Amino acid sequence: PLTLIVFAESWGTMRSLALAAGDTVAPDRELKALGAANFVSALVQGMPVGAGFSAGSAAMSAGAKSRLTAVVASLGLAALLLFAGGLVARIPEAVLAAIVIAALTHALSPAPLSRLWRLNRDQYVATLAAVAVLALGVLDGMLIAVALSLLALLQRLSAPHVSQLGQERDSHDYVDMAQHNHAHSPPGIAIFRPNAPLFFANAERALAEIYARLPADARALILSLEESDDLDSTALEALSEFRQRLTNNNIALSLARVHDAAFAILTKAGLGDMAQAGSFSVADAVARVTKGEEHAS
Repeated sequence: PLTLIVFAESWGTMRSLALAAGDTVAPDRELKALGAANFVSALVQGMPVGAGFSAGSAAMSAGAKSRLTAVVASLGLAALLLFAGGLVARIPEAVLAAIVIAALTHALSPAPLSRLWRLNRDQYVATLAAVAVLALGVLDGMLIAVALSLLALLQRLSAPHVSQLGQERDSHDYVDMAQHNHAHSPPGIAIFRPNAPLFFANAERALAEIYARLPADARALILSLEESDDLDSTALEALSEFRQRLTNNNIALSLARVHDAAFAILTKAGLGDMAQAGSFSVADAVARVTKGEEHAS
């Protein structure tokens, strides 16, 4: 739990202050430094080390510009402990709280939450996480926030939106027909794209939705797998069963935009013919299906 708190507060502090200063953050470097600092602190039985938001905000408000800020602050703190410990002990807690609040006032803004509501993205997770932290404390609130984030991710992945693609005017681009009025589907060819990677939680559901939306005159189905850079065993089985179902109804299945990793696992799974029949683009898949129908006729 303590590790989670240190990590979340440190990363949030580094990222927010870097954005405010127009700087960038190298996650690996920062987290390695954080880990090394905590390792050294543990060797000397010190306190957990993290990037405190209140201290970082206070330093920025004071005009800190360089890494020497932490050195100067450490020397000043050491001087206070050695020569003015008694005076510091007499400072009322209310005064200390007022100093922290003044340093963080600029960060206490509803703008980030308001932006999420305008975008209609993650607003419920962020709002409930904030309420949980205020009501239950930092640790329990953060655990609830992590759980809510994972649930939201699983919900999005388990019920992916499926787009039916069509050719944009006379170009080589195939786009979502629901979003582009001029897009049209080739006669007798249905083109669909699951807008999430196919895996055990959504493969059967997504393919069942595609089958239910097939036009009555469809002779061929092109399935775009551009969102699936890899396939697990459940997705492989679902694709095999889906192809068999289409074959039983005299509908040919072709794959498009197949990634190399997906191509390799399809071949290993004994679905090499399906992989070989795939194309790197939807336009090529349409051309191949059309050419095959012309040869058959």
